Amino acid sequence: MANGMELFDNLHLAMFSGKGGVGKTTISCTFACRWAQKFVNEQILLISTDPAHSLGDVLQISVDDIPRPIAELPNLQVRALDAKLLLQKFKKRYGQVLELLVERGSFVEGEDLLPVWDLDWPGLDELMGLLEIQRLFNEQQVDRVVVDMAPSGHTLNLFGLMDFLDTFLHSLELFQEKHRYISKTFAGSYTPDRADEFLQTLKAELSQGRRLLQDSTHTACLLVAIAEPMSWLESKRFLEALQTMQVPCGGLFVNQVLTSATDPDRYQEQQLLISQYTALASGKPMLIVPQQNEEPLGVSALTHLINQIHVPQMEPLSPVDLLPVQWPETIPPSFGDFLSKGRRLLLIGGKGGVGKTTVAAAIGWAMAQQHPERKIRMVSIDPAHSLGDAFGLNLGHEPYQITANLGGQEVDSDRILDQFRADYLWELAEMMSGETQTSEAIEMAYAPVAWRKIVEQALPGIDEMLSLLTVMELLEQQEEDLIILDTAPTGHLLRFLEMPTALADWLAWIFKLWIKYQNVLGRTEFMGRLRILRQRVVKAQKVLKDPQQAEFIGVTLNQTSVLAEQQRLFKSLQEIGVSQNYFVLNRFTSTATINCDRASQNDHQISFPGLTMIRLPLLPRSVQPLERIQAAAACLF
Repeated sequence: MANGMELFDNLHLAMFSGKGGVGKTTISCTFACRWAQKFVNEQILLISTDPAHSLGDVLQISVDDIPRPIAELPNLQVRALDAKLLLQKFKKRYGQVLELLVERGSFVEGEDLLPVWDLDWPGLDELMGLLEIQRLFNEQQVDRVVVDMAPSGHTLNLFGLMDFLDTFLHSLELFQEKHRYISKTFAGSYTPDRADEFLQTLKAELSQGRRLLQDSTHTACLLVAIAEPMSWLESKRFLEALQTMQVPCGGLFVNQVLTSATDPDRYQEQQLLISQYTALASGKPMLIVPQQNEEPLGVSALTHLINQIHVPQMEPLSPVDLLPVQWPETIPPSFGDFLSKGRRLLLIGGKGGVGKTTVAAAIGWAMAQQHPERKIRMVSIDPAHSLGDAFGLNLGHEPYQITANLGGQEVDSDRILDQFRADYLWELAEMMSGETQTSEAIEMAYAPVAWRKIVEQALPGIDEMLSLLTVMELLEQQEEDLIILDTAPTGHLLRFLEMPTALADWLAWIFKLWIKYQNVLGRTEFMGRLRILRQRVVKAQKVLKDPQQAEFIGVTLNQTSVLAEQQRLFKSLQEIGVSQNYFVLNRFTSTATINCDRASQNDHQISFPGLTMIRLPLLPRSVQPLERIQAAAACLF
């Protein structure tokens, strides 16, 4: 029986994204299972490009970088991309010729570039994911691909990589053109070599990749959302960005929709938002995914879910009489006083959609109320900001005073990148071109232009580095007594925390190059500024790992897949050396069994040893944003 899912059967590439926590992975798995059941003679591949993937949690199987078939659906293979493994394959295939081209466009020798492959590459997940999807189609290894993507902000970064790769390729062509010019000048002729063949191949592949992403007949980005105001606002921004990038949006899935007014408060809010989503879809298919009594885990449960997905009912629904607002009571234990303990930096994080922003806002509000003489700053470093949405405000890059001592801001990476270019990148591009010994004509025509073009682009993974610079600056200014970071979802939070090490390693590599070539390069003053930058990075890293100054607070839900990801994050932060004392179990209900080991409320110690669990009850929906934040603050402290 048709339920609307058949509208997507023409697609060969279906990419699922949306605000964190709306159920992208569940819908991706459901969609892939349906394709496998319907197209039994085709090979279907379900992959994740999210660095914190959870395909295995939903499918209840082990998932890694090797595609493996599902027992119940042998024509469906599942794979979580491992960016580091893909980089090694990329290096083996293209490494030597890339080193040759960069050597031709800079002052370095090929051997100087070898350490670059071993450095942490910000944005590697997005870049390798994009190239791998393209390769799979080029080599016709699969018939259809379903992609469980990172949350919307980083999905947009992935799509934006096409522009970066085009510019990078053009820069490599300029490097090679310089080589051709020199060969003709000194040898009188030029014979094409392997670099020319590589550039021609890569150009064709990138062109094919762009056509694949923008092919509205066979490719679509499918948006997953929930009927809550913050999800609607982010969905609206995401669809506008897709249109600008010319990436086709194939439709919307509105997840976790109540089928009756069992919860009148939430039901009324959902019905209003469904009509708004219908308008937002603007004629594109929109499907409703009903709320499930239990998490749909495993192929059998997902198959059951397929048959429940449907187009929304068009007839108007009867209004529901809302009950009086009932504010929840605090459930001990509560947070301590972070300012009295000397904390300077709190990082709030977890899987997308668990309520990180609400918790960050509530902590900021409570601390500002308890300490009217102290200055508090809340900062969103998630590229898909929602801190302003939580307060019902339009926040931007400049701090906005919510109260006399509480400020909020959403980091604008473009603004910071412009300043970072002015401070370091333009001069670094000039230094890398190394054109001081060649003629002015060659210098102007080739390498410096190429390096400037690379620097003009927003490098992949730049968000984490720029977020780090923002935090560094705030800590150094010492104008705020407490900084609260609303971070990106798990995978990109870990990238942010690893960024000090990655940036320090990159700077160390540049220093080594400069020491080797300093007689040619000069630029002593510039290297001095880079050393100061490295010292600042190291200092910020010390704060992040100082339990007296900084701590991480995880936010999770009472769902198996969410708790599994939170446990992995907990262990990763232990390895990195970031202090943890609390985690918040959001949307807590007293009647629910805590799923940490599906036994009793005290068994969270098994999964999160040493942490105090703070329970944040369900909050009323039909209230103003600030009222919700105030209620959350009252429950947490």
